[in-house]
Amino acid sequence: MSASRRRSRVTAAARSNAAPIFTALGDETRLHLVTRLCEEGPLSISRLAAGTNMSRQAVTKHLRVLSDAGLAHCGRSGREQVWQIRAKRLAEVRQLLGRIAEQWNEALGRLRAFVEQDAPDSLRRSGRS
Repeated sequence: MSASRRRSRVTAAARSNAAPIFTALGDETRLHLVTRLCEEGPLSISRLAAGTNMSRQAVTKHLRVLSDAGLAHCGRSGREQVWQIRAKRLAEVRQLLGRIAEQWNEALGRLRAFVEQDAPDSLRRSGRS
């Protein structure tokens, strides 16, 4: 195995570290909250609940799941709790997804080479392999 392949390999620790994030983002409501926080910046629970059919309590529950996964954190602005995204944590997951994509591309390349190697000459010449 080459050094670059070893470097791009996704370790069990990396998968374990990222699993709570994927679990949190697997919920449509939480994904919507993350999208809003990314697009609009820090928001209060009231602003996040406004315009939705969710109560502030429901929004708070989802934000706690995002917080437990390390994706969001809460601060104070006067009397309001203001939530924002932890950009570093999203960047870590993006990097992990990039490494997984590299591994898939390498595996597909090996499969293609294997298939083309064993394909009859007539298929190789016609480009249908």
